[in-house]
Amino acid sequence: MPIYEYRCPSCRAINEAFHRSLEHAKAPACEQCGSDGLRRVVSRFATPKTESQVLEQYGSPGPGAGPDAYRDPRQIGRWAEQRFEEMGVEMPAEAKQMIDAARDGDLPAPVKDL
Repeated sequence: MPIYEYRCPSCRAINEAFHRSLEHAKAPACEQCGSDGLRRVVSRFATPKTESQVLEQYGSPGPGAGPDAYRDPRQIGRWAEQRFEEMGVEMPAEAKQMIDAARDGDLPAPVKDL
């Protein structure tokens, strides 16, 4: 039972419609402007990353890191440091302090609860 996406030719809005069967599917009216004549579009989809792609994007998690290392909120610090370096911008001292604290296990309250 797929969900299909449609683009409105009048307002260019993307609309979603659930159809039990594609045989009997009718393009819905636009939810934004009420126009008829929506056209089905190819939906976006996600693809999983290989381990080498993850390592290339985020770097090595470091020695002794387990298989869930990239789910660890402390890895956000590594990612942020790399982005600042790539942009040639110095990381604010306050951000650096927060990253260092997270590496020591002192996570901000919202992250601790995850």
